[in-house]
Amino acid sequence: QVQLVESGGGMVQAGGSLRLSCVASGRSTSFYVMGWFRQGPGNERELVAGITWNGGRTYYIESVKGRFTISRDNAKSTVYLQMNSLKPEDTAAYYCAADQNRSSIIWTRPREYDYWGQGTQVTVSS
Repeated sequence: QVQLVESGGGMVQAGGSLRLSCVASGRSTSFYVMGWFRQGPGNERELVAGITWNGGRTYYIESVKGRFTISRDNAKSTVYLQMNSLKPEDTAAYYCAADQNRSSIIWTRPREYDYWGQGTQVTVSS
């Protein structure tokens, strides 16, 4: 089993920055694809960013390209999401997720991920 714990959320004004962290414990996630999802009120959960086990490939949803950066430190079992130039439409609960299938595919569908954190709220005011 893998436990994921997110932190770093909060309230920020538009144009500000936040850095989310996701620490994994239990089984090693070093070879897992990791993703950051978000879900706003009334919206479906969507993949914001994903990263392969060695950071060799990343994925970003179009709306965050150039503003968000996903990275990982396998030695620390931690995945990060640096969010810059935040907009009110980025307001959502952000979830860290792990795909244990050790592939190089970054799935965008939530059902492909095996482990989830409890989420951290990001609120961006205009």
